[in-house]
Amino acid sequence: MIDYETLLISFKQILKDNGLKFTKQRDIILKTLYSNTGHFTPEELLSIIKKDYPKLTIGIATIYRTLGLLEESKIVDSISFGAKGKKYEIGVKAHHDHLVCIECAKLIEFLDETIELQQELIAKKFDFKMTGHNMNIMGICKECQKKKI
Repeated sequence: MIDYETLLISFKQILKDNGLKFTKQRDIILKTLYSNTGHFTPEELLSIIKKDYPKLTIGIATIYRTLGLLEESKIVDSISFGAKGKKYEIGVKAHHDHLVCIECAKLIEFLDETIELQQELIAKKFDFKMTGHNMNIMGICKECQKKKI
């Protein structure tokens, strides 16, 4: 994974290119995503930030705007839950895929070499130059299945 200082330099350049200022709030949003493993809604991210930085003045609109910019810049990735919103994760960590629970929005990360190889073979078969992929397998997690019994 890329180190935080390198990521921060890239983020500052993106802000400059978009005519935006680098602020303490934007720095804390990026730092919080970088230093916490997992996938977060904007509201969960705000809760973590308010707990870790109680004196920081920050609102949910700043979180949403900054996440949008970070996503456009490929610094963060998101998984959409339709009307339920999105969950975000830092996008510069090692490649992985997701199992996504459609009941509770739980995300389980996994990497399967057989799937990775198969995707490369399919791309080659169709003379397609693959530059990346995202795979989300939708379903119902073990805990939610137990609730339905």
